[in-house]
Amino acid sequence: MTAFVLVSGAHTDGWIWREVAARLRESGSEVHPVTLTGMGDRRHLAGPDTDLETHIQDLVQVIDHVDAPEVVIVGHCYGIHPVLGAADRRPERIARIVHLDAGMPQDRDPALKLVPDQALRERLHGSEHGDEDRRIPPPPLDEWQRWGSVAGVPADVLARLSRLAAPQPRGTLTQPLRLSGAVSGLPTTGVLCIANGSSIAAVEALVGLGDPRLQALTDPRVSFFELDTGHWPMLSTPGELAEVLLRAAAGEGHRVAAKVGEQPAHLRPFLLDVPEMRRERVGQVDLHLPDADGPRPAVVFVHGGPVHPEARPTPRDWPAFVGYGQYVASRGAVGVTLDHGLHGLGDYGHAADDVAAAVDLVRADPRVDGERIALWFFSGGGLLSADWLAAPPPWLRCVAATYPVLAPLPNWGLGDSRFRPAAAVRAAGRLPIVLTRVELERAEIAVTVEEFLTAAEDCRAEVELVDVPLGHHGFETIDHTEQAQDAVEHAVGSVLGHLRG
Repeated sequence: MTAFVLVSGAHTDGWIWREVAARLRESGSEVHPVTLTGMGDRRHLAGPDTDLETHIQDLVQVIDHVDAPEVVIVGHCYGIHPVLGAADRRPERIARIVHLDAGMPQDRDPALKLVPDQALRERLHGSEHGDEDRRIPPPPLDEWQRWGSVAGVPADVLARLSRLAAPQPRGTLTQPLRLSGAVSGLPTTGVLCIANGSSIAAVEALVGLGDPRLQALTDPRVSFFELDTGHWPMLSTPGELAEVLLRAAAGEGHRVAAKVGEQPAHLRPFLLDVPEMRRERVGQVDLHLPDADGPRPAVVFVHGGPVHPEARPTPRDWPAFVGYGQYVASRGAVGVTLDHGLHGLGDYGHAADDVAAAVDLVRADPRVDGERIALWFFSGGGLLSADWLAAPPPWLRCVAATYPVLAPLPNWGLGDSRFRPAAAVRAAGRLPIVLTRVELERAEIAVTVEEFLTAAEDCRAEVELVDVPLGHHGFETIDHTEQAQDAVEHAVGSVLGHLRG
């Protein structure tokens, strides 16, 4: 018999597992929905010293009193922190750890680091608080999305979630997680909620970019499932979640294979055969220069991310960006590629500053016509277009975006930030926008593109769509098809047309 220990996220308690627990018990499993100290009907037990270690000890006691030979312990959102802490103390009892729409905290990480609510992170990080701040109040009914997408949760259930929510002891979010390393050898399953911005395709893409922290995900003991719902699957799709947990306990799930010797997708050749043009490096910026006299217009290509700072080669040397830069130079404009500081989701401000500095450098170059500049954004770099759309300078003749993220994903914690192109486009005026859209886009990204297009239509922004039939995210080095080549040529031709018009 398998025993499931179910641990909920911040402000919540064991009641949210009611339907999931019932279905697991119907399968013959033993189920222990846990209410941690200070939560639910144990909220009166919270004191000044209630912290992450308190919750870890809660779970250690539960594990010690389970008789079943196999324990599958499930951590949702914040709950993964005490789950990992307890599993690290009792690794011999744990058959599998399930990260339910939860992050991958490491040793010494406080839970606050992964809290989706940006305002809460900023309020608590590195500041001193009095007694009144020892317990963090739950969000109001209309702000639960700060902790993740509420897609699929019925209105009455969401109202109950809000009504029964308890203040979260501050120490549970700020105390660092301490791990000995014993937990690293345990089988693990990630359950990803697509409507909250997670997917298997996204995981595989990040692993392919070479982030060393994610190489552990290629271990055959690690599996993945997807649920097409928001951050609260125990409330929105309890039957599907119960089935996934049973399959996870049985060792099923998608594996992210380590492709030994295979060239990563982003390092494969560019889909067009372009002439070799002169390339000049200035700091973090590369200029791809045309064979032409006098100042020429420039196209600045802004890569996506996050990209780990140790990834090599860096984005400006990836074949796709070199290909775009050289192709633009072969057609008479200056192609500009750069490396910016988008190494994590909290780095958008730094990356925006890097892009602005690169644009200033390019405009000051005597070989560039500083009054004719286009900015072209890719993938997660799409959010960086927001500043330019919100207040386009007169020298910005065009903004382009290719398979972009155009609104923060729900689990990115950027909901109230300035990086919302889907909102900024309302201020773009008559600025031409060239948007390349791939047919096989990841669902969580496609939603943001549709949100952007709806807003653009409402404000009558000048958006030209370039579609790539059967195209994938990163198609320039994946889909060497005639349609993909036509899309690149069309998009580049449109951008250059706006620069010369």
